[in-house]
Amino acid sequence: MIHRAIEEKKFLPVGSDKEVSSDFQLLAGTNKNLAHEVANGGFREDLLARLNLWTFHLPGLKDRREDIEPNIDYELKKYSQDNAQNITFNKEAREKYLKFSLSGKALWSANFRDLSASINRMATLAEGSRIRGGEVEDEIERLQKLWRASSKDSSVAILESVFDQEQIETIDLFDRVQLATVTEACRDENTMSAAGRKLFSNTRTKKKVANDADRLSKYLQRFGLNWAAIRE
Repeated sequence: MIHRAIEEKKFLPVGSDKEVSSDFQLLAGTNKNLAHEVANGGFREDLLARLNLWTFHLPGLKDRREDIEPNIDYELKKYSQDNAQNITFNKEAREKYLKFSLSGKALWSANFRDLSASINRMATLAEGSRIRGGEVEDEIERLQKLWRASSKDSSVAILESVFDQEQIETIDLFDRVQLATVTEACRDENTMSAAGRKLFSNTRTKKKVANDADRLSKYLQRFGLNWAAIRE
């Protein structure tokens, strides 16, 4: 988000008896919602009022896919110039990295800073000034771990204790969140019945026979899991 303000001010400098004026435009950028910050006491309301003449919302890199490929080229060229070393991708490595970069798996949570750091890492590790498939695969894995670790949604991190990454990617996002909640409940309770009572606390009262352990067991079986696997 970019705020633009136009100011024309007259003031007396310290120690002067003559008024001077200034005419300028102020641009301020932030990744936070300043209205929310004001409401929470994190930003001055009077300062926002001065800044908030024009407001422009810029989408993140993950929503500007058309900017990714040219910036890959730019970052690689910049690294080469800064280090007096011509670094290039081989064809297969470039295709693999570009395919990942444009996919929904690439979150680019830090926008261009993520992309710049990624290119710099691969260029630094490239042998013979050539980025190959191995460097790209390692970098993709590194980025995914970075984004999972910094994500507010911890469901993937929880599921990593019972599934490998390929298995997790076959589970729908809706089911990941739900299954992560079930996994945590199973680990918090000592028995399957107790975990079931916690998970089905509302609907169990509407059943004639509330077999919570059986309901939980059948749910886990949908994903090839059982109580022992969860508890391990």
